[in-house]
Amino acid sequence: MTPVLHALAPGKVNLCLFLGPTRADGLHELVSLVEPVSLADELTLQPLPSAACVASEPGLTSSPCAAGDDEIVCAGVSGPNLAAAALAAYRAVRGWDGPPQRLEIVKRVPIAAGMGGGSGDAAAALRLVAHAAGHPGDPAIAAIAPSLGADVPGQVAPALALVGGAGEEVVGAPARAPHALLVLPSRERLSTPAVFREADRLRSPRAPDEIAALRARLVAALAAGPELPPELIVNDLEPAARSLCPSIDAALEAARAAGAAQALVSGSGPTVFGLFWGGEDATAAAEEAAAALRDRYPGATAAHPVDAAFAAVRTVPGGAAP
Repeated sequence: MTPVLHALAPGKVNLCLFLGPTRADGLHELVSLVEPVSLADELTLQPLPSAACVASEPGLTSSPCAAGDDEIVCAGVSGPNLAAAALAAYRAVRGWDGPPQRLEIVKRVPIAAGMGGGSGDAAAALRLVAHAAGHPGDPAIAAIAPSLGADVPGQVAPALALVGGAGEEVVGAPARAPHALLVLPSRERLSTPAVFREADRLRSPRAPDEIAALRARLVAALAAGPELPPELIVNDLEPAARSLCPSIDAALEAARAAGAAQALVSGSGPTVFGLFWGGEDATAAAEEAAAALRDRYPGATAAHPVDAAFAAVRTVPGGAAP
């Protein structure tokens, strides 16, 4: 039996996000500290049983496999899928004509919620297809990632990262002081472009020199030690998300009332997360808060920071995910 390839696609939160001016390509310049968390989608990849294409082997002929031959299974999600685009892009860029693949995605990261679920799935799909093609850790996937979306490059090798540009500039950052997170998903969804438009309507983006100064302050804070100054734990998209989705206000208050030292919107929202600083006590406090709030916020959960090892591709003999 052909083994299944398995990978987790962590969601992410933005410990800070500063919004700069619009670039010539229409995207905003930004500075953000992005942290992958243990709330993750689960992906499995294996050849389709009736493969229409044959991988190149000595003595066999082979023709390129059309992108549409790959099958994406993702319950509860309709329309274009970034993971499908990732498989097609890898085939095109690397010229890989392996057999059609079945990619199954089990969604746990909230959809259209500011946690980068679709981008994380695309990044995980790149890791999986590179492994299936016989090139684990293929450096080509880092070159492909920016074409799929601004959040994808930072999730190719999930780790705490300082992100710049429109998301394509990713620099690893040293770990922060131990902490846990309370994640409060919303029943509502927000379009990222709509939130950016609302942010522009509400206030002018920060000027280039201000963005540069904030980046310098953030770099200095990261180098100074594991504590992140509270005044830097800011999301410039939060007012726009709250304007479009007023129920966010109650979630922010609920997180603070549950004991979070800081509460803010993740990315473009509407997901709210609270930070509980400390080790085991913080984890217990976040878990207790999630349990207490679950009646009001179905899906409320405690999470913790993760790294690339958490998201590594694993081979599962026998065709069953771990």
